[in-house]
Amino acid sequence: MRCIGILAIAALLLSPISGWALDDEAQAAKDEGMIAYDLGFLLDAVPHLEVAAEAGDIDAMYYLGESHRIAHMGMTRKALEWYQRAAEEGEPYAMLRLHQGGACQLGDVCPKSGDDWREAALEVTLPKAEEGDAAAMGVLFYVYNALGQPEETVSWLERASEAGHVESLYRMGHLIHDGYGDYSNETQRREEAEGWYRRAAEGGYPPAMDRLAALLSQQERHKEAWEWMIEASEEGVLDARLSIGWCYLEPNTEERCQVEQDVVKGWAILFAMVEETSNDSAEWVLKTRGELLTAEQREEAEALAEEWLAKEPPLSQFPPRFGY
Repeated sequence: MRCIGILAIAALLLSPISGWALDDEAQAAKDEGMIAYDLGFLLDAVPHLEVAAEAGDIDAMYYLGESHRIAHMGMTRKALEWYQRAAEEGEPYAMLRLHQGGACQLGDVCPKSGDDWREAALEVTLPKAEEGDAAAMGVLFYVYNALGQPEETVSWLERASEAGHVESLYRMGHLIHDGYGDYSNETQRREEAEGWYRRAAEGGYPPAMDRLAALLSQQERHKEAWEWMIEASEEGVLDARLSIGWCYLEPNTEERCQVEQDVVKGWAILFAMVEETSNDSAEWVLKTRGELLTAEQREEAEALAEEWLAKEPPLSQFPPRFGY
């Protein structure tokens, strides 16, 4: 295995390779691969992402590593190879995955100037963060967490959030909701977490829209919860789309369903979900609620489903870039 020089990595971050534009065929393959990946169809994603990765796309290299690792529930030779290629191009999350997998200790896949992939990730990310790059600040949350430096971990997450990085705003909400920080009572904690989720949602981050809708629904603020669930659905959040469709079919089953019954629209939404994603839950609803529609209504709904299938962006589970 080749060793990778830290200075070489830093240089690569500034080189044209990081900005190479894919040709139409490779871009289409990447798009197809990412749709499959975002829905959890990891092995289906692999052949499409390989086309983009071989064309030089760093994201595709990283997500190939993720696809192989998650699908096989641990680091594999293929995952290691793709993470290494992404790391060679300066991808800090790939470096953290190499650290997690013990690539240096177990496989002699090490940074040339040391034996710590966490330090390699820090060296390529910290300068950008210090220059004000909000996304790089967000990456440092994970880098310092891997380095076991909790104060720096939270400090950079806060800085990324204040810089408007929506994923970090969402992460701050999670931290507070799960116990970070001193609050006099749970109501105050919940309100603070909600504020961070709201900022992320208003900044256009779909998972935050879905999370905010859930929190509002738990507080019986059903009208606003419904509005955010609609927003999340429009942005492609799979679970939100499922809830919307089911609510139109059976609005009296849950208080959060702030709509009049429209079985044609509900069936169309769920039918389109099954066609687009093979979603088991949507398929189960269709199988168990068929008596709600006449044959004519079902035919109308399945024609209407074409409009839902054409919606952009495509449905997604929005897995975090550096998550499980």
